[in-house]
Formats: sequence, C-alpha cells, structure tokens
Amino acid sequence: MTNVVTAPPPRRRAPKGAALGVIAWLAGILFVLPILWMVLTSFHSEADAATNPPSIAASLTLDSYRQFFGVDGGASPWPALINSATASIVSTLFVLVLAFPAAYALSIRPVKKWTDVLFFFLSTKMLPVVAGLLPIYLFAKNAGMLDNIWTLVILYTAMNLPIAVWMMQSFLSEVPIAIIEAAQIDGARLPTILGRVVAPIALPGIAATALICFIFSWNELLFARVLTGVVAETAPVFLTGFITSQGLFLAKVCAASLVISLPVLAAGFAAQDKLVQGLSLGAVK
Repeated sequence: MTNVVTAPPPRRRAPKGAALGVIAWLAGILFVLPILWMVLTSFHSEADAATNPPSIAASLTLDSYRQFFGVDGGASPWPALINSATASIVSTLFVLVLAFPAAYALSIRPVKKWTDVLFFFLSTKMLPVVAGLLPIYLFAKNAGMLDNIWTLVILYTAMNLPIAVWMMQSFLSEVPIAIIEAAQIDGARLPTILGRVVAPIALPGIAATALICFIFSWNELLFARVLTGVVAETAPVFLTGFITSQGLFLAKVCAASLVISLPVLAAGFAAQDKLVQGLSLGAVK
C-alpha cells in the first residue's frame, strides 16, 4: 500500500496584508493627485483655472506654456534654468568629491570618536537657515560675490556636505574589508582603492547621495532669493516672480511649476533603482 502525499492547501492572504496594500495605494494616490491636478490646471486657460469649483472638463490650451517660455514677449526662463542646473550639478560633484574620502575615513578606516564626528556633521544642519542668512549676505557683499552663481555653488556644497558624509558613511560601512585588504596586498594605493574597488561596490549609495544633494540644491529658495539678482537668478526665484500685485495667475504658475519640477522628477525616475538600493543599503544586516 503506497502512501499518497497530498499537497497542502493554498495559504490565504492575510486580511492584514490586504489592508496594508489598500492603505499604500491610497497614500500613493494622495501624493500623486496634487501633481496630476497641477498638470491639468497648467493646460487650462486662466479663466477656467480660476473658476470655483474648478472646471475639470474645460478646454485645453498651451497658452500658459507659451507665456512661461516668453513666446509672447515675456521674460525667458532659460537663464534661470541654466543657473539652477549649474549650481545644482557643480555643487553635487564637489560634495561627492569631498564626502567620499571623508566617509571612507569614518567607516572603513574609522578615526577615533568617529560617532562624535558624525554628530558634529549633523549638528550643523540643526542651525536655522535664517540665523545664518545675514552673516552670509554680509560676507558675500564684502567679497563682491553677490549675484554670482559661484556663491551659490560654494554655499550649496557647504550645506549638503554634512548630510552627504552621513549618508555615505552608512553605505561604505557595508563594503567588505577583505576586498580592500586584497587590493592593498596587490599594491593598490588609496586613490586606486577608492576609485576602482570601493566606488563600484558603493555605487547605489553614491547615486542616492548625489540625487538627494541635487534635489536639495535645485529646490533651495531662501539663499538664492537673497544673494542673487538678475545674473545668477535660479529657477525657484524666477517662479516667485509670477506672484505679482495684479494677482496670482494660476494656470501660468502651474505650467512654470511643472517645467521647473521636471529635472528633479526626471532624475528621480531615472535613478529610482539606485535610490531604493542606496537608501536601503545598511538597513538590514
């Protein structure tokens, strides 16, 4: 007589897991809904955008985008967009160049009291931005660096460097020490180890750090508003120019907000896999 082995009955999905899935979908919809509403409003005329309640089925038009790009004779946004791209990209590169060896020293080759060093880095982010606004303005004025894009590059580098070191330290701490020791036995020097051994392994963390620094630099408004004028005006400062004494042109503001947000959205979408890997690196040991 042979024993017949029956397959276990299929496991039912727990109601708790289904509820969490529904909550996650609702949260995602709530986050995306304002963006979709901004996109829809940007294609409406000013009259349709100002109606209360808003008219969802109103006719679509590109007038707001024509006005934003200066087709009808208005101010061109390209200088402000180029300034934002320059300040964000260059400062992010500077941050990576400075933060990578510092994070290496704090993780793979830790210095004494390295936790105190990390706390000092984070403590610099606790200072209210307004508290440092006047000293930085006076320094830039006396140095003749007002309305200069390089002032923003230096400032954004200093602002993002502490958080970059803190993030990359947790990423580099996951690099196996045995690989570095093997490279040292083969005669590799420190620049070679950093560039050819550590950097490829920690690439998701480096990409996540770069994306965070780029977003912070691109979205920064207060210092750019105070320290720039016409030559070094950035995209967020250009966006505030749509709030005039004549009122708020909602459709034009939505069109401008969408265009200015596109670089950040595109960068996040292109590097989403690296961002998820980098932010989750070191979370589970």
